[in-house]
Amino acid sequence: MPAPVLNKSKNKLIAGVDYHILPVTHGTGKGLSLSISRNKSCPLDVVQDEYEGFHGLPPTVWKLDSFDYLTKQWFVMSNGVEGNSGREMTSNSFKIKKYYDDYKFLFYPMVCSSCKALCKDIGIYIVYGKMNLALSDVLLKVMFKKSP
Repeated sequence: MPAPVLNKSKNKLIAGVDYHILPVTHGTGKGLSLSISRNKSCPLDVVQDEYEGFHGLPPTVWKLDSFDYLTKQWFVMSNGVEGNSGREMTSNSFKIKKYYDDYKFLFYPMVCSSCKALCKDIGIYIVYGKMNLALSDVLLKVMFKKSP
Protein backbone atom coordinates (compact mmCIF):
# COMPACT_ATOMS: atom_id res chain seq x y z
CA MET A 1 0.00 0.00 0.00
CA PRO A 2 1.46 3.40 -0.97
CA ALA A 3 2.22 5.98 1.69
CA PRO A 4 -0.45 8.67 2.14
CA VAL A 5 0.03 12.09 0.55
CA LEU A 6 0.71 14.70 3.23
CA ASN A 7 -0.07 18.40 3.26
CA LYS A 8 2.33 21.20 4.24
CA SER A 9 1.46 20.57 7.93
CA LYS A 10 2.35 16.85 7.56
CA ASN A 11 -1.29 15.71 7.81
CA LYS A 12 -2.83 13.23 5.37
CA LEU A 13 -4.84 14.71 2.50
CA ILE A 14 -8.53 14.02 3.01
CA ALA A 15 -10.87 13.27 0.10
CA GLY A 16 -13.51 15.97 -0.33
CA VAL A 17 -11.39 18.68 1.35
CA ASP A 18 -10.02 21.51 -0.81
CA TYR A 19 -6.27 22.05 -0.92
CA HIS A 20 -4.16 24.60 -2.73
CA ILE A 21 -1.29 23.21 -4.79
CA LEU A 22 1.81 25.35 -4.29
CA PRO A 23 5.29 25.18 -5.80
CA VAL A 24 8.05 24.15 -3.43
CA THR A 25 10.54 26.59 -4.98
CA HIS A 26 9.78 30.21 -4.09
CA GLY A 27 10.14 32.82 -6.80
CA THR A 28 8.61 30.59 -9.47
CA GLY A 29 5.02 31.79 -9.19
CA LYS A 30 2.40 30.58 -6.76
CA GLY A 31 -0.71 28.45 -6.71
CA LEU A 32 -2.41 26.76 -9.63
CA SER A 33 -5.40 28.36 -11.28
CA LEU A 34 -7.26 28.40 -14.59
CA SER A 35 -6.66 30.76 -17.48
CA ILE A 36 -7.69 31.42 -21.06
CA SER A 37 -4.26 31.67 -22.61
CA ARG A 38 -3.13 29.61 -25.57
CA ASN A 39 -6.34 28.79 -27.39
CA LYS A 40 -8.42 31.81 -26.27
CA SER A 41 -11.41 29.57 -25.57
CA CYS A 42 -12.70 26.84 -23.28
CA PRO A 43 -11.66 24.46 -21.84
CA LEU A 44 -9.34 26.52 -19.68
CA ASP A 45 -5.61 25.89 -19.29
CA VAL A 46 -4.24 24.90 -15.88
CA VAL A 47 -1.56 27.48 -15.11
CA GLN A 48 0.69 28.47 -12.26
CA ASP A 49 -0.16 31.98 -11.14
CA GLU A 50 2.65 34.50 -11.42
CA TYR A 51 1.88 36.34 -8.16
CA GLU A 52 3.76 35.16 -5.07
CA GLY A 53 0.93 36.06 -2.68
CA PHE A 54 -1.77 34.11 -4.55
CA HIS A 55 -2.41 30.54 -3.42
CA GLY A 56 -4.44 29.70 -6.49
CA LEU A 57 -7.76 27.94 -6.71
CA PRO A 58 -8.55 24.51 -5.28
CA PRO A 59 -7.90 22.05 -8.13
CA THR A 60 -10.51 20.87 -10.57
CA VAL A 61 -10.48 17.63 -12.50
CA TRP A 62 -7.70 17.84 -15.07
CA LYS A 63 -7.26 16.31 -18.47
CA LEU A 64 -4.23 16.03 -20.73
CA ASP A 65 -5.59 17.67 -23.81
CA SER A 66 -4.76 20.00 -26.63
CA PHE A 67 -1.53 18.90 -28.29
CA ASP A 68 -0.04 22.11 -29.62
CA TYR A 69 1.66 21.42 -32.95
CA LEU A 70 3.51 24.75 -32.88
CA THR A 71 5.21 24.08 -29.52
CA LYS A 72 5.00 20.27 -29.80
CA GLN A 73 3.65 20.15 -26.22
CA TRP A 74 0.78 18.40 -24.49
CA PHE A 75 -1.00 20.80 -22.11
CA VAL A 76 -3.10 20.19 -19.00
CA MET A 77 -6.66 21.50 -19.29
CA SER A 78 -9.65 21.89 -16.98
CA ASN A 79 -12.10 19.61 -18.78
CA GLY A 80 -11.33 16.34 -17.03
CA VAL A 81 -13.94 13.80 -15.94
CA GLU A 82 -13.96 12.03 -12.59
CA GLY A 83 -13.61 8.27 -12.78
CA ASN A 84 -11.32 5.37 -12.09
CA SER A 85 -11.01 3.17 -15.14
CA GLY A 86 -11.76 2.56 -18.77
CA ARG A 87 -10.28 3.65 -22.08
CA GLU A 88 -12.18 6.98 -21.89
CA MET A 89 -10.15 7.86 -18.77
CA THR A 90 -6.79 7.67 -20.56
CA SER A 91 -6.32 11.43 -20.73
CA ASN A 92 -7.39 11.92 -17.07
CA SER A 93 -4.74 9.68 -15.52
CA PHE A 94 -2.63 11.79 -13.19
CA LYS A 95 -0.78 10.54 -10.13
CA ILE A 96 0.68 12.38 -7.17
CA LYS A 97 4.09 10.84 -6.54
CA LYS A 98 6.50 11.34 -3.67
CA TYR A 99 9.65 13.13 -4.87
CA TYR A 100 12.24 13.24 -2.09
CA ASP A 101 10.56 15.36 0.63
CA ASP A 102 8.04 16.88 -1.80
CA TYR A 103 5.56 15.71 -4.44
CA LYS A 104 5.23 15.82 -8.20
CA PHE A 105 2.45 15.14 -10.69
CA LEU A 106 2.91 12.36 -13.17
CA PHE A 107 0.74 11.72 -16.20
CA TYR A 108 0.50 7.94 -16.24
CA PRO A 109 -2.48 6.34 -17.97
CA MET A 110 -2.97 2.70 -17.00
CA VAL A 111 -6.13 1.55 -18.71
CA CYS A 112 -5.00 -1.67 -20.33
CA SER A 113 -1.90 -3.82 -20.57
CA SER A 114 -1.72 -3.50 -24.38
CA CYS A 115 -2.15 0.30 -24.50
CA LYS A 116 0.91 2.33 -25.37
CA ALA A 117 1.19 4.85 -22.56
CA LEU A 118 2.72 8.30 -22.65
CA CYS A 119 4.15 8.53 -19.13
CA LYS A 120 5.81 11.79 -18.21
CA ASP A 121 6.19 14.33 -15.41
CA ILE A 122 4.12 17.50 -15.32
CA GLY A 123 6.08 20.74 -15.37
CA ILE A 124 5.79 24.31 -16.59
CA TYR A 125 5.86 25.43 -20.22
CA ILE A 126 5.64 29.19 -20.77
CA VAL A 127 3.38 30.40 -23.59
CA TYR A 128 2.52 34.11 -24.06
CA GLY A 129 3.89 34.84 -20.58
CA LYS A 130 1.65 32.25 -18.87
CA MET A 131 3.13 29.32 -16.93
CA ASN A 132 1.08 26.45 -18.36
CA LEU A 133 1.13 22.95 -16.90
CA ALA A 134 2.37 20.56 -19.56
CA LEU A 135 4.25 17.30 -20.01
CA SER A 136 7.86 18.12 -19.27
CA ASP A 137 11.33 16.76 -18.67
CA VAL A 138 11.63 19.34 -15.86
CA LEU A 139 9.07 18.49 -13.18
CA LEU A 140 7.21 20.91 -10.95
CA LYS A 141 7.77 20.07 -7.26
CA VAL A 142 4.64 20.83 -5.25
CA MET A 143 3.18 20.86 -1.75
CA PHE A 144 -0.42 20.95 -0.60
CA LYS A 145 -1.96 23.54 1.74
CA LYS A 146 -5.46 23.08 3.16
CA SER A 147 -7.87 25.80 1.95
CA PRO A 148 -9.18 28.10 4.67
